[in-house]
Amino acid sequence: MKKILVVYYSQSGQLTQIVRSVLAPLEKEQGFSVVFEELRPRKEYPFPWTRQEFCDAFPESFLQIPCELESLKIKHDDEFDLVILAYTVWYLSPSIPITAFLQSTEARTIIRNRPVITLIGCRNMWISAQETVKSRLNAMGGDLKGNIVLTDRTSNLLGIATIAYWMFSGKKERFMKVFPRPGISDQDIRDAERFGHILLESWRDAKLDLNQEKLNCQGAVKVVPSLIFFEQRIQKVFSIWSRFIRRKGGPMSPARKFRVRLFFYYLLLAIILIAPLATAVSGVVRIFRREKIKTAVEYFSKG
Repeated sequence: MKKILVVYYSQSGQLTQIVRSVLAPLEKEQGFSVVFEELRPRKEYPFPWTRQEFCDAFPESFLQIPCELESLKIKHDDEFDLVILAYTVWYLSPSIPITAFLQSTEARTIIRNRPVITLIGCRNMWISAQETVKSRLNAMGGDLKGNIVLTDRTSNLLGIATIAYWMFSGKKERFMKVFPRPGISDQDIRDAERFGHILLESWRDAKLDLNQEKLNCQGAVKVVPSLIFFEQRIQKVFSIWSRFIRRKGGPMSPARKFRVRLFFYYLLLAIILIAPLATAVSGVVRIFRREKIKTAVEYFSKG
């Protein structure tokens, strides 16, 4: 019996759909047991977000400051043949509950000396978050076998509007009946089942014979060159803002409310003015830094 553990946190429910789609083939197969461990923050994150709550979560998300989690349902001494870590991206970092799990003593026990696959559902920028997760998995002795990424196919600027509408209304529908439907498409979620079939076919006796190249043949990871340096620039700005806000206290502290509000207005300015300019600049940069970008794309495509 092959035993697979899936650890995930889904705020909107979309990641739950992705997880269930990918694992469906293994759940149906005899000789496989799939255990789902949904992380539960002691203080729940709301969905839909309010503007204040969304922006207030920024410093802890970016700086990877964990929240408190409820106890896991699985036992510490349970044995698993594979761990799948499914997560969403908050402010270029893994969501806070996933950060909390990765910093826990339970995670070290669960992940040490075990094969791990990461499964990401996000709007479009995931590279920085995955580098963080890779670093933590390596430190715990996990063996990262591959990465699967599902993203919103809408263009960057349109995607900002559609995701904002979904996050603040809770409605995964077309904004004003004109904009594209937000999030990862239902078809892409259904098609993610193909990765479950790859996992199923990759078991060789007691060993999982899987690598990123095999997953990428089915579109597991697609790196968008223009977003590589865009993420790097945002990292620098977010580093300044997150520390600026944290100096006035922890989550939802009244003392930092004004700075959180300033950050919201910065985001609006960035969306309206900075993002279009940065997109144009990225196009120029790609022309003059082709080799560096090619090397970066190759590296991040490895998971």
